[in-house]
Amino acid sequence: MTAIDLNADLGESYGAWTLGDDDAMLAVVSSANVACGFHAGDPATLLRTCHSAVTGSVRIGAQVGYHDLAGFGRRFVDIEPAELTADVIYQMGALHALAQVAGSAITYVKPHGALYNAIVHHREQARAVVRAVTAYDATLPVLGLPGSIFLEEAERAGLRTVTEAFADRAYTPQGTLVPRSEPGAVLSDPEAVAQRVLTMITDGTVRAVDGTTVDVSAESICLHGDSPGAVAMATAVSELLRANDIDITAFV
Repeated sequence: MTAIDLNADLGESYGAWTLGDDDAMLAVVSSANVACGFHAGDPATLLRTCHSAVTGSVRIGAQVGYHDLAGFGRRFVDIEPAELTADVIYQMGALHALAQVAGSAITYVKPHGALYNAIVHHREQARAVVRAVTAYDATLPVLGLPGSIFLEEAERAGLRTVTEAFADRAYTPQGTLVPRSEPGAVLSDPEAVAQRVLTMITDGTVRAVDGTTVDVSAESICLHGDSPGAVAMATAVSELLRANDIDITAFV
């Protein structure tokens, strides 16, 4: 049977501000990219999310990002590589402690937002993130965009790399993500998103914004927990995949 990992960005509420329905998403996905406090997530929220992930037998990943709470980690930060390495180590350590208390551990690392997009092309920052992961725990896999400099540097360092595709984000003809500032960058129709994911898995392709077909090779599919109708989209994806005998299981 064909199998695929479904991941979602979770633990992104902060204090009195609630973002998304983590429990509902955890009932669908197999991996949880849990915020680490730098772009979102306060300690109590993160611990609660880790406990919920453990209850649902969902793998916990550290979603590391720029230190940018005000911008939700979606603004590029021109940070020195050594500082970025330290920031990523700090985030992994914090979430790992909370995951351990919940009875689990972090099992992979996925950069968030602007950092994720920057290290598709920004070699210095990509190397900084790779150095952080190898220094902290070189057995941790890393998620990234196929063809990115980040995955290239990670492979060179001996890390396990996991290619990722995005269910609810528009693609450019070059196979990168359309910036959120542009119209149509985020998709919202559950049935269309589900069919798109099925095509990604069965055909290894996705239609770009200009109508061309782009090759995608993914071990994991991301569903954003903060997107409008996130739970409905995740449910539609899950149901369509299972109807086509595609198992949803974590890559680790």
